[in-house]
Order: sequence, then structure tokens, then C-alpha cells
Amino acid sequence: MDLDVFVSAHRAEWDRLDALLRRRRRLTGAETDELVVLYQRTATHLSLIQSAAPDPQLTGRLSQLVARARSAVTGTRRASWQDVTRFLTHGFPAAVYRSRHWWVPTALLSTAVAALLGWWIGTHPEVQATIAAPSELRELTRPGGQYETYYSSNPAASFAAQVWTNNAWAAALCLILGVFLGLPVLWILFQNMLNLGIGFGLMSSAGRLDTFLGLVLPHGLLELTAVFVAAGTGLRLGWTVIDPGPRTRRTALAQEGRAALAMAIGLALVLFVSGAIEGFVTPSGLPTWARITIGVVAELAFLAYVYVLGGRAARAGETGDLEASERSADVPTAA
Repeated sequence: MDLDVFVSAHRAEWDRLDALLRRRRRLTGAETDELVVLYQRTATHLSLIQSAAPDPQLTGRLSQLVARARSAVTGTRRASWQDVTRFLTHGFPAAVYRSRHWWVPTALLSTAVAALLGWWIGTHPEVQATIAAPSELRELTRPGGQYETYYSSNPAASFAAQVWTNNAWAAALCLILGVFLGLPVLWILFQNMLNLGIGFGLMSSAGRLDTFLGLVLPHGLLELTAVFVAAGTGLRLGWTVIDPGPRTRRTALAQEGRAALAMAIGLALVLFVSGAIEGFVTPSGLPTWARITIGVVAELAFLAYVYVLGGRAARAGETGDLEASERSADVPTAA
């Protein structure tokens, strides 16, 4: 594309659109129709320039012009409770469902890694010696030791808030850093599995694996599922950088990135539930079977939410991305 020729050919249209926008409250019916046509043309011009001959100054001017025209044509839109409801019943579960081919294998492989690490640590005293001194290990694993008192070390509400903040931050990092080919996501995931494997190994070597599982499973099922979803989505985003498919890399990253950021909000709500369970149920005086049952019910409810509501929404065309009216127009690309 010869940018100078392109600008010379269309400058008059852009100037006319700008003039109409400056006096849009006093437009006639014909001028209003003209504004809509010029808005559509200018949006196409902007997409062509961005893909064929990006020029920062011109792109900035046209982006501002298109944004003003979109506001004039569609009006200012405010979020409503209907948007929140649609996000929770369609957008978020559909986004999680669409990512299932990434986060389900991630969950299975990560759980296998944690189990192998736990077995290795639990059956090799020399490895345990590198973690802590024998007296410290006994303090960690004894009845009433640090593994058990950890969950009741602070008031339930503050402990739940702290856990929720830490887990939500870890999930957000997986989603955000996935764009770096997914490598930071693998590291974050490994750190989580290593911590789980250490606890598994140390408590099993002390003959208290049942106690460990009774403490971890009530909240850990839902919590780890949320982390796996975030990690799988981050890895999918990283793969999009490598292979965007029939879409341009920019379009693919924009679509998947918007869905990932929206998913961060949904996962924060899921982690809020798991944090509440960890703060109020895990350290409670309920029998072990009752605490584990609560965790299993919460996990099954989330999976049903994803596979029933999310599957239905995904089959209806929901992707978890913004509504078409809220996205910038893209130039069609050949498959």
C-alpha cells in the first residue's frame, strides 16, 4: 500500500466525518445516514492501515475518529446487572468450557507430577533431609503440628481473604503471562505442584497421609481446578502466539486475550468460594468425611456449571469474548 496515495484518496472523507461529529446534535436525517456510512468506511480504512502500512500518527488519529464515531452511532453503553448475569451464565462458563482441551490435560499431568514428587520425597529420607532438619520435620508433621495449625493460625475471615488474594494473584499471573509462550505458566504451575508434593511426601512418611488429605481436599479440589483452568488458558494463549490459525496473530491474540482477562474475573469468584471453604470449613470441628463432602460437592457443582451451562452456551456460539458491538471491526482474512 502506498500510504501517501491512500491518505490523499480518503482524507476528505475523514475530514467530513470529523465535521459531522462536531455538529452531530444538529444533523439532518441525510447527514446522519452519511455519518454512519463514513464511520463504517473509516473503520475499514483503519484496519487496512494497521495491517498493511502501520503509521503511529495516522493510526492514532483514525482510532480516535472511529471511537468518537462509534460513540455517536451506538451511544454510550453502561454495564448493567443483565451484563453481569449474562457473563456468569454464558460468557465465563463458555470460556472455561472452550479451554477444556487445555486445562483438563494440564490438571491430569500436574496431579501426576505432584503425586510423583510426593512419592519421591516420602520414600527418600535423604531428600527430606534437604528440606528441613529432622526436628523441624517432626514439628511440621506431628499431631497438632504446623501442617494442622496452619489453617487455624489466623481468624477465619482474615485467613480466607489472604488465601483468596494469593490464589487470585497466581491465577491472574497464569492468564497474563501466558502470552510469553506459556513458559512462566509452567514455572508457576510447577511451584504449586512442588509445594503440594512436599506436603504429601512429608505427611505420608510420618504415617499421617489421611490427615493431610482431610485438610487439603475440602478446599483444594476447587482451588486447584481454578489454578488448572488459569494455567491451561495461559498455555492456550501462549500457543496462539505460535499458531494463530486462520486469524491474523493480532486478531487471535486480541480475541483470546480478552476472553482470558474476563476469565480472570470469573476465576476470582471461584477462588473466593474455595478461600471461604479453606477459612471456615477446613479448620472447623466437622468430621473429616463432612469436610471432604463439602469440597467434593463444591467441585462437582463447578464442573456441572462449566459442562452444562458452559457447554450449552459454547454450542450456541458464545466464546467469552466481548459482544460484537463492543469490539473493533476486523478486516476479513482468507482461511
